[in-house]
Amino acid sequence: MLTPVDDGPAVVACNTCRHSATDREDDSGARGGAQLAAALRDVRASDARYAGIAVQEMPCLFACAEFCTVHLRAPGKVGYVLGRFAADRDAATAILDYAVHYAASEHGRVPFKQWPQGVKGHFITRTPPPGFVAE
Repeated sequence: MLTPVDDGPAVVACNTCRHSATDREDDSGARGGAQLAAALRDVRASDARYAGIAVQEMPCLFACAEFCTVHLRAPGKVGYVLGRFAADRDAATAILDYAVHYAASEHGRVPFKQWPQGVKGHFITRTPPPGFVAE
């Protein structure tokens, strides 16, 4: 049930997420999560700034009401689940831009002034790293 992956900073995309609040798939039959995961991989490959951020995917993050969700995580840092994204390059770029700031932060907290506009309003939960709670 579990597949080992690199434990460094990562964006884990739900590859089975709905395409939108009303549609499971787009006109071609593709799930939004699969499209967002592909966009994340494409954007990551297009810019060396994102080299330190892994793009990983898995089926269902159990945030189904929020569609197109990702989990941002790194060892020793607070993690975040974000959702309600369009399955496109703009969303992928905003997520990865935030992930760069997140990876550079000490505990996973990124000052609001550094948040890309494309992630504002998309945070769903934050999760403490194993062995800690957030203050």
